[in-house]
Amino acid sequence: MKEYGFIKVAAAIPEVRVADCMYNTGRIKELVFRAAEAGASMVCFPELSVTGYTCGDLFFQDTLLKEAENATRKLLEETRNTDIIFMIGTPLKYRDKLYNTALVCKNGSLLGIVPKTWLPNSAEFYEKRWFETIPSDDPALVDYAGSTAPLGCNLLFGKDNFCFAVEICEDLWSPVPPSSYHTLAGAKIIFNLSSSNELIGKNQYRRSLICQQSARSICGYVYVSSGWGESTTDLVFSGNASIVENGIMLAESRRFLLEEQLIFSEIDVDCLTRERMVNPSFQTDDEGYEKIECSISGNEGETSLSRTVNPLPFIPSEKDYDESCREVFSIQIGGLAKRLIHTQIKNILIGVSGGLDSTLALLVCVKTFDKLGLPRKNILGITMPGFGTTGRTYNNALKLMQDLGISIREISIKDACNQHFSDIGHDPSVHDVTYENTQARERTQILMDVANQVNGLVIGTGDMSELALGWATYNGDHMSMYGVNSGIPKTLVRHLVKWVAETQVDESARFTLLDIVETPVSPELIPSKNNEQISQQTEAIVGPYELHDFYLYYMLRYGFSPGKIFFLAQHAFRGTYEKKEILKWMEVFFRRFFSQQFKRSCMPDGPKVGSVNLSPRGDWRMPSDACATVWLQEVRELMKNE
Repeated sequence: MKEYGFIKVAAAIPEVRVADCMYNTGRIKELVFRAAEAGASMVCFPELSVTGYTCGDLFFQDTLLKEAENATRKLLEETRNTDIIFMIGTPLKYRDKLYNTALVCKNGSLLGIVPKTWLPNSAEFYEKRWFETIPSDDPALVDYAGSTAPLGCNLLFGKDNFCFAVEICEDLWSPVPPSSYHTLAGAKIIFNLSSSNELIGKNQYRRSLICQQSARSICGYVYVSSGWGESTTDLVFSGNASIVENGIMLAESRRFLLEEQLIFSEIDVDCLTRERMVNPSFQTDDEGYEKIECSISGNEGETSLSRTVNPLPFIPSEKDYDESCREVFSIQIGGLAKRLIHTQIKNILIGVSGGLDSTLALLVCVKTFDKLGLPRKNILGITMPGFGTTGRTYNNALKLMQDLGISIREISIKDACNQHFSDIGHDPSVHDVTYENTQARERTQILMDVANQVNGLVIGTGDMSELALGWATYNGDHMSMYGVNSGIPKTLVRHLVKWVAETQVDESARFTLLDIVETPVSPELIPSKNNEQISQQTEAIVGPYELHDFYLYYMLRYGFSPGKIFFLAQHAFRGTYEKKEILKWMEVFFRRFFSQQFKRSCMPDGPKVGSVNLSPRGDWRMPSDACATVWLQEVRELMKNE
């Protein structure tokens, strides 16, 4: 998986016996081996995991300190043949002072020793009673447990373009955590060895801190805190571990288990690199840091991920679904409201086909007029049946307009199109692109001309997925005076219409909207049998929109290659699409995406809604004659291997 930028990491919560160092390192060893066997490259243990965090004044006992060193030496010897990097916590005496440190270990040696920067010393914490902070300008080589390693706060570990760093517990809670500096120096993953007790409400706050620090520093963050076995004389430790990537929780432990835990996930370092690259405020400077070179092994040849890959990246999570849908809808309404106030036009026109896109656009128009206190009758919905219009979509269009109380007009395009075929000498029995585009352009001409008649704005209905694929007739449905759906991908259009049906309208409109959601996506430009069955289904021609939206998201949002997108798609759509089918439609996506940029270069105004957008005025600036050669070559190489 490393070829795709994923590094598998683990967080381990061992059973602890306070002050029994040999027992503790024995448990650490077993978890190190388990993590290595599972393919992890690195595993992190809690703060002071060699001795236990709750030793109190026993930290001043030479017997404990010597036993901690002996136990660590034995642990290093027993893990000499293990490539996994692991981090453990121990008290360390240096220059007659005691430090709370993290030991970074690999292949039987210490790579580095990181002291805790911020020592808590209030309420239940008394760390300054035992430990000191080390001056940041005091680099040193320290002999410990049969190994010599640098001791310092500003240590980076890694090789080539990847490195990681370590901080300890309270460091995260400080106003400017050391990890902020570590990540600006180049660290992609931060490991935090912690021992944070439980209090009412503390877990949610701590979880928020971890996610926020990961997001602010654009890094992976592996946090692990003490669990079963620490002293409960005054405090309780629940065993709290988290693996986070750029603010997103990938894996969490279960709290208050009376047993050991080991959690895993894969951190996408390529994704972090891309996010830093496009963020102008992220300026890397490693001055004052010492980089300790070490290779990152593990997970070579693995093809599976333990983390979830969402097949519908544009769709809000179940937890945030209602709030997110409401916000998206509100952004669309806000964009149209501003345009109407600016133009001082109180009439709008929209072509209503009974399909998903025009339905969402119409709902936005209606709610915008309600917000502005304008009568819905000022919205003119025009249904324009053509050669491929079916009874289902035609009736749904009329019923929806009636339910919403807008003005309705029906203008058939058949006679006008037949006249045009005659004018240009086209045989109407030939159902080619001329036949189809004539209908699309005729509908747009009607809308534009009627808009002149009533002094209105034509509201566009096309969505972002259609813009990506160029699935729009140039100067036909491609054109409008304001495109309220231009920032909404097709998969999200469907969910928004369903959400409106379930939360925003009466029973009659709800029934119509839900039937529209279930109707196959079609431009309805080819005649159907008996005017009932849709003969032209878009997804059978250009491919499933859920696949195209997946490709679009990962190409634009993160700049991923076809190979990495394919790797992710295999996990996201396992059991839904075969590998060959994923690649077949991926080739269609890249070919169409590049060849259809000229349509996006002159697309109408419309509101940006999510992190991915195709507006040539802001988010996506691409020459219309750019070549897709490299992308298509990679897709075809993938096809050869399947």
